[in-house]
Amino acid sequence: MAAAVSTVSLAFSRRLSNSPPRQAPTVPERIEEKRRAALLGGGQARIDAQHRRGKLTARERVLLLLDPDSFVEYDMFVEHRCADFGMEAEKNKFPGDSVVTGQGRINGRLAYVFSQDFTVFGGSLSGAHAQKICKIMDQAAMVGAPVIGLNDSGGARIQEGVESLAGYADIFLRNVLCSGVIPQISLIMGPCAGGAVYSPALTDFTFMVKDTSYLFITGPDVVKSVTNEDVTQEQLGGAKTHTAVSGVAHCAFENDIDALLNLREFFNYLPLSNKDPAPVRECHDPINRLVPELDTIVPMESTKAYDMVDIVHSIVDEREFFEIMPSYARNIIVGFARMNGRTVGIVGNQPKVASGCLDINSSVKGARFVRFCDAFNIPLITFVDVPGFLPGR
Repeated sequence: MAAAVSTVSLAFSRRLSNSPPRQAPTVPERIEEKRRAALLGGGQARIDAQHRRGKLTARERVLLLLDPDSFVEYDMFVEHRCADFGMEAEKNKFPGDSVVTGQGRINGRLAYVFSQDFTVFGGSLSGAHAQKICKIMDQAAMVGAPVIGLNDSGGARIQEGVESLAGYADIFLRNVLCSGVIPQISLIMGPCAGGAVYSPALTDFTFMVKDTSYLFITGPDVVKSVTNEDVTQEQLGGAKTHTAVSGVAHCAFENDIDALLNLREFFNYLPLSNKDPAPVRECHDPINRLVPELDTIVPMESTKAYDMVDIVHSIVDEREFFEIMPSYARNIIVGFARMNGRTVGIVGNQPKVASGCLDINSSVKGARFVRFCDAFNIPLITFVDVPGFLPGR
């Protein structure tokens, strides 16, 4: 029996020695393997966890925002360069790192997009991550096209230390240089903390998703240790807090899909740059249509309130008004509409809230909106019904 086994093993070893050596994968095969790894991000398990939270992945968001087959990705195979704290291990390297960047079209118009990938190191910012974002911001400024950031990041990547912080400085510099030159839009789609919150606050418009997005410089645990105050993530930096109390965010939407579809609609109002006219849409609203409700909407008694939004809806094309900051400083309304197909900015006092008195928050809200319209040559229509400034200390 033993002799038979030894004969079989000898014959098997000879067959192995005579078999041709396994060939290394060719360059196209290696590229394809890297591409598959990049498309998976942090892996299927983390993608499933993202879906369980009711959130889309970074790539799903980009594909939903942009027109079909229009996305051209940049730097898909870039990996981080950190060699400390075990980061040089192959298991800690992901093609594309923690952000998807590129260009595409929204309703046929060019836009540059970056989408942070929470499945890779919590979307944290590395040196390579920052360089990818800076690259598309530079290109957007050069060709004159908006930059849209889909933010879902835990902040700086602590393993990279000061290099990560330097990456934030490069992004902030471009935020400032691009201000008033190209529109910059941030959509907060997850918990953003630390360095990840400064750049969105510097952009022209910041939108959030209810219940899944948060903006805070530091989290509830640190607040508890410093001030001994118990506070939840939602109270500290949720969509309700930033759209109604702090004024950092301009609008909040129900979920990822609702936010991205609204962002597509909002994009249609904006010019591509300060040298480009706002888009003109074919108008099906007759210029001589009668609006009988305008005869009675303003009451005869000056003490009675009315809703200025009703007047705006009656006057603009097809009753479409995209209101900005509807929950903050509600004694003034601002937003975009169209007149004869052309984009206009609307500013109006709101008699329904505090009699339309101007206070600090409403003045800042109105001034910031007017400043944006001025930078991008968008005409303004102002509806005035104001008793004056709110007196007090």
